[in-house]
Amino acid sequence: MKNALLGMALCFSAALSAQPETTVTVHTEQGKQIIPKEIYGQFAEHLGTCIYGGLWVGEDSPIPNVNGYRKDVFDAIKELKVPVLRWPGGCFADEYHWMDGIGPRESRPHMVNNNWGGTVEDNSFGTHEFLNLCEMLGCEPYISGNVGSGTVEEMAKWVEYMTSESGSPMADLRRKNGREKPWKVKYFGVGNESWGCGGSMRPEYYADLYRRYSTYCRNYNGNVLFKIASGASDYDYNWTEVLMKNIGHRMDGVSLHYYTVAGWTGSKGSATRFTDDDYYWTLGKCREIEDVLKRHMAIMDRYDPKKQITLMVDEWGTWWDEEPGTVPGHLFQQNTMRDAFVASLTLDIFHKYTDRVKMTNIAQIANVLHSMILTKGDKMVLTPTYYVFKMYNVHQDAVYLPLDLQCERRIVRDNRILPMISATASRDKAGKIHVSLSNVDLENGQEVTVKLDGISGKSVSGCILTSGHIGDCNTFDKPDAVALKSFNGARITKEGIVVKLPAKSIVTLEIN
Repeated sequence: MKNALLGMALCFSAALSAQPETTVTVHTEQGKQIIPKEIYGQFAEHLGTCIYGGLWVGEDSPIPNVNGYRKDVFDAIKELKVPVLRWPGGCFADEYHWMDGIGPRESRPHMVNNNWGGTVEDNSFGTHEFLNLCEMLGCEPYISGNVGSGTVEEMAKWVEYMTSESGSPMADLRRKNGREKPWKVKYFGVGNESWGCGGSMRPEYYADLYRRYSTYCRNYNGNVLFKIASGASDYDYNWTEVLMKNIGHRMDGVSLHYYTVAGWTGSKGSATRFTDDDYYWTLGKCREIEDVLKRHMAIMDRYDPKKQITLMVDEWGTWWDEEPGTVPGHLFQQNTMRDAFVASLTLDIFHKYTDRVKMTNIAQIANVLHSMILTKGDKMVLTPTYYVFKMYNVHQDAVYLPLDLQCERRIVRDNRILPMISATASRDKAGKIHVSLSNVDLENGQEVTVKLDGISGKSVSGCILTSGHIGDCNTFDKPDAVALKSFNGARITKEGIVVKLPAKSIVTLEIN
């Protein structure tokens, strides 16, 4: 019996490892869902040097800045077309008292960041600095309110301070601090990770708190809040069940956090030193988010069949050990081609479920975890993940085009099945079709035939992200080791568009 089972397993493994013809069939007439630009949201927490030294240096800094915001970082973020930015946390949000971050900066009280390394926070970056940055970037602010250690009154007054135009005390205080007109604030999170750093609550208790706190988050002067409940971590399906049952349509959205991490205790592994087996395991783990989404969405469907409550994956990405020699608790990690693949494969999955998933926020935008940007003093580098977001921003607000994918699959560690190709496609408002393809195979190039139902392309162009080694990254000494380049490996044939994908490469095609 044992030998028979072993033989069956070997046959199954061999079948998965066979080399089928690799095809991507794009159903150009079946597109119905829009890929909301908010799928490409970012997250900036008061953690390490994400804010101070990353986004903000102050007006008096010798580092070139615009009103205190680092000019190099600002310009890089602007080029990404960031649609929404989440702030001030994360765990920091439930210890943040917003009144400490308004008024003259020299008079603002200091605090200790107990969650992240015990760093002293001077509150020089507060409500005005964040909301003004969002206005300059042209992106929606997403505020995370303090439920864990804050009061209902505190949260209510913050909403009034930001959005009320009346002659109320909070509106008058805002004017006194230099802002005449209120800001537009759409997204408001009522707490963060309330099951953990946000209060170690049971879902039943948090659901009651949400109902109470959100009642006093009022709409002022035409500003309508989109209220988001603090949702589950990864596989905690009971949390979603309880919130859907006990909160229901009092919330507009519910969050979900999913990190690609080897483990929450002990070493999570190095960001730059890993084996091929580690790499394939990582991609298998990141793709598991699809099953997690399906299970949470199935629960939501039972209570909300019309899909009026959205699922917001407002923290996701890789989480590795901090870089040696950096400050403990600041979560500074390098960013390699492996991280770029996690981003591309995850975005491909998000595109498929935008009937329910309306926003996601990668963690985080600068110097923390799965970053777009790394800074050190006056130096800045763009990470491989930055370039994925840049080449994928053609999908923002485009029509998602369903596709069928046939490719080689392999069994990786923990018996996860990993396709060697990942793909997504969309049509923009000008009628151009964009197809993004990722070849995760470390050794073998792939010839992929892209077939467009009922359409023959007239021209095709593209860009590619690849490097000599999967552990390659951009450093302050070699800032351009990994960068986008033009791609000329696609040609139009009678069978479709034939694409020669190099090993470990990510390509986005534009088809006219």
